[in-house]
Amino acid sequence: MKQTIYNVGVGGMLLLLASCGNGLPVYDATGTFESTEVTVSAEASGKLLHLNLEEGTRLQVGEEVGLIDTVQLYLTKMQLGASLKSVESQRPDLAKQIAATKQQIATAQREKRRVQNLLEAGAANRKQLDDWDAQIALLERELTAQTSSLMNSTNSLTEQGKSVIVQVAQVEDQLSKCHVQSPINGTVLAKYTEAGELASVGKPLFKVADIDRMYLRAYITSEQLAHVKLGDQVTVYSDYGAAEQKAYEGAVTWISDRSEFTPKTILTKDERANLVYAVKIAVKNDGYLKIGMYGGAKWKK
Repeated sequence: MKQTIYNVGVGGMLLLLASCGNGLPVYDATGTFESTEVTVSAEASGKLLHLNLEEGTRLQVGEEVGLIDTVQLYLTKMQLGASLKSVESQRPDLAKQIAATKQQIATAQREKRRVQNLLEAGAANRKQLDDWDAQIALLERELTAQTSSLMNSTNSLTEQGKSVIVQVAQVEDQLSKCHVQSPINGTVLAKYTEAGELASVGKPLFKVADIDRMYLRAYITSEQLAHVKLGDQVTVYSDYGAAEQKAYEGAVTWISDRSEFTPKTILTKDERANLVYAVKIAVKNDGYLKIGMYGGAKWKK
C-alpha cells in the first residue's frame, strides 16, 4: 500500500523526514491514542452518602463505589410488604367456607335414602321423598353459588397480591440503582461530585476508562482505504519525542464508513486529498501509553 504521512504541523513533518535518515519507520498513518470511556451518571435521586474513589483509582466491573440515600425507598418497600400480608390474610379458606354446606347436603342425602327405604316399605309417602329431592337440589345450588363467590374473591385477592409484588419489584430495582457501580474494568479519569451532594437522575458522577486496551485513532486517504480491512495486523509506534519510540502489535478494529475533511492538525503528502477516513487500531497497553499521546502506524506487508 502507498504510504501517507500524517503529522501535527510542518515542524512535525520535518521531524519525520529527519527520522527517516535515522532509520526510524515512515508511518502509513498517524494519530493520537484514545480509550473506551464511560461517564457514570446517577440512576436515582437523593443525597450521595459516599463515593469512594479518586482520579486514578483502578476499578473492577460491578465494583460498588458509592451509595445514594435509600431510606424512603426502604420505607416504601416495608409498606408494600405489609400490604401484601394484609391481602394474603383476606384470602378465604375455600374448604372451610363450604364445609358446612357440604355437610348439609350429606345429611339431606342420608334422609332421602331413609325416606326412600320407608317408601319402599309403605311407611312413607312420595311427597316426603320429593321434598328431600328439592332440599338437596337447593343446597347444591347454594354450594355452587358459594364456591363461585369464594373463587371470585380469591382471584381478586390474587390479582391484588400480584400488583403489590410488581410494586415491590419496582422498589427493589430503584434500590439497586442507588448502589453506584463501575460498568467496566478501568481507571477513574475524572470525579464530578462528592459525598454529601444531592444526586439527581442523569447527573454525572465520575468518568472511567479502560486504559488496558488503547486505540490509535488515525486517518487514511481514500487511496489507502482500498488496501485496508478489518483485522489487518499493524505495527503501532508510540512517539515520546526526541526520536524516542516504542513499537506495539496492533489490529484494525474499526473503519469509518464516512469520509471527513482532513483535520487541521493532520498533513498528507498528497495535498490534493481533502477527504480522509478514520480508523481505530487496538493496542494492548503496557502502562506507557497515555490518552492523547501521539503515535504512528505501519501496516505489515
